[in-house]
Order: sequence, then C-alpha cells, then structure tokens
Amino acid sequence: MATPMMPPGGNPNMDGNPQLPPTPGTDMTGICFRDQLWLNSYPLDRNLVFDYFALSPFYDFSCNNEQLRMQQIHPLDISHLQKMSGIEFSLSEVMEPHLFVIKKQKREAERVTPMLTYYVLDGSIYQAPQLANVFAARIGRALYHISKAFTTAASKSEKIGYVDGENESTGTEAKVVKETIDFKEVKRIDHILGALQRKLQPAPPPPPYPEGYVPPTSEADKGPENPEAAEPQPPPLDPIIDQGPSKRMKYN
Repeated sequence: MATPMMPPGGNPNMDGNPQLPPTPGTDMTGICFRDQLWLNSYPLDRNLVFDYFALSPFYDFSCNNEQLRMQQIHPLDISHLQKMSGIEFSLSEVMEPHLFVIKKQKREAERVTPMLTYYVLDGSIYQAPQLANVFAARIGRALYHISKAFTTAASKSEKIGYVDGENESTGTEAKVVKETIDFKEVKRIDHILGALQRKLQPAPPPPPYPEGYVPPTSEADKGPENPEAAEPQPPPLDPIIDQGPSKRMKYN
C-alpha cells in the first residue's frame, strides 16, 4: 500500500493533515519551540533555517512563502516575494549558526507593513515581544520598585515619627508630672503650716515702749488736725510678726 504524499515542506500532525495556522492576534511570546531530532539531522544555516521555522507553531501556512515552497522555489527568494501580495516571512538578521531573525510582514505591492518578529537562538524558536509590551513591562517593573521603595521609606518615617512622638509625649508627660508634683508639694506645705498655725495659742499683746522712746511717725501715720474727729484705727492682726522675730517674747 502506497504511503500518501505529504505537501512539500508541510508539518503533518497525528492525522496526517497539515498543521493548522495559529490564531491571528494570539500572543505566543510565552512558548518556545525546539526540535532536537531535526537539529541532529540537518545543519542550521540560512538555507535550511526557514524549513526548520516552518515546523514551529509560529508558522502561517497561508503565507506567500508556503506558495513558493509548493512551487519548488526557495521560500525566501525575494525576487518572487516582491511580485506577490499578502503575508510573508523574511530573514533579516543572520549570525550562523546561533542567531536568525525572521520577520512576519504584510506586503501590498511595494508597501511592506511589519507585523511580528521571531528569532531562532541556538536551535530554539521564540516570538519577540512588541516594543510597546517591553516598555510597558519595564515601566511596570520600575513603578513597582519605586512604589515599594516609597512604602518602605514611609513605614520607616512613620516609625521614626512614632518614636519621636513617644519621646515628645514622654517629655511632656514628665514636665506635667513634674509641675503636678511641685504643685502638690506647695499645697502640702501650705496645709502643714495652716495646721500648725491653728494649733498655736493667740499671740500676746506687744510689750510697752521704753521710757523716753518716741516711735517714728510718717506723714501717713499723722492723724487729722482735729483729734476728736479721728476714728480709732484697728490694731494690726499680728503685732508680733510686725515687730520682727527679735522682739518676740520668750516663754519658759
């Protein structure tokens, strides 16, 4: 029984049918393709790298390169690709045998619109992320670290402020406590002195002046011209205190 012929350059699956093209707009930057059996059988150079790329899920079977392959023409022949319109792959950068850069683009006559970029690095095929996604990822990572740094700085500042606040509150409390203690001490002393004064007997009258002694008088002490009109002045509350401690009488 004859084996059915496969399309040249096709990538058959388990049912013997060509591989379905990937869904348009699908982000495939998170996957990697590598066929070690093919790499062990064929050299990876600029002539065969496209056949190796056609085995990957990144390949689009509706491209112009596939039509050239079916016509037994090299799929990267630029002279034929320039005469076609539609999606095509082109080999832009080559560093044999380590790096190959393949671009997917849409051609309309002489106008070419880039779509996606793939690269083969040491036999592994990747889809290169778009520049906007790279910038978004880098900016997001930078903002994350900046936000984390500000959060750490704010937490440390709050901790320092809390400690300073504790120190200030402690100092304020110490001052308040100190003032309160002094005020209580003053009240306590006043209370003791008042209690002692209430326990003492009333002070005796002052002793008489010596003979021939005339107490000094001032203008304020002088009475009115009419002595009869003068009203008697009340005696001082504590004549002993007024006379000074040296004139106090001693009691045995």
